[in-house]
Amino acid sequence: MMSPTFPTQSGPLVLPGPAGDLEAAIDVPDADVAALPFVAVVCHPLPTEGGTMHNKVVTMVARTLRELGAATVRFNFRGTGASAGSYDNGIGETDDLTAVVEWVRRERPGHALWLAGFSFGAYVSLRAADALQPDVLISVAPPAGRWDFDSIVLPTCPWLVIQGEADEIVDPEAVYQWLEDRKAQAELVRMPDTGHFFHRKMIDLRGVVKHGVKAYLPQASG
Repeated sequence: MMSPTFPTQSGPLVLPGPAGDLEAAIDVPDADVAALPFVAVVCHPLPTEGGTMHNKVVTMVARTLRELGAATVRFNFRGTGASAGSYDNGIGETDDLTAVVEWVRRERPGHALWLAGFSFGAYVSLRAADALQPDVLISVAPPAGRWDFDSIVLPTCPWLVIQGEADEIVDPEAVYQWLEDRKAQAELVRMPDTGHFFHRKMIDLRGVVKHGVKAYLPQASG
């Protein structure tokens, strides 16, 4: 299929991916927010456990970044929702993310590219970061201990890691140990009394994201 142009209004979109069509949602800042020259691609949690681009953590992270002036791209990995293909243990999903980022960069040259991911989406965005070289990376509950994190090349860009201290899916200590063992240059925010899905902690998550990335916002163009 032909690649669509980057829309000027929020709405659904179908993007070409390596395994076929990728279902996506493009959102632009509200009219009362000054748009800044950056696009944030936000990756969803494990599809075999019900994760999609409509996950509440994913939509909250995307909404928060739009409040800061970003246009955001959420998309369903292969085999999820209306996206073609089938689940591929993070390998094909990394290719999906790469295709989406390449489209964003073609359509928005000169814009900064931010990557964010929740859980499995954090793993995929970390796998891709060395090749894609985002300007900022946000990892929410990265599932260290559940996936092969030892082979990940750590990002060199500003990197915010957010981890709930009461996470029942991802072992917080495994995340902290991985960051320490790798001497990761990440800003780690530990959220007390917070489970994996941030129930009753969404507003806190919003504040953590805003505070953690505000220093890296691009200057308004023009």
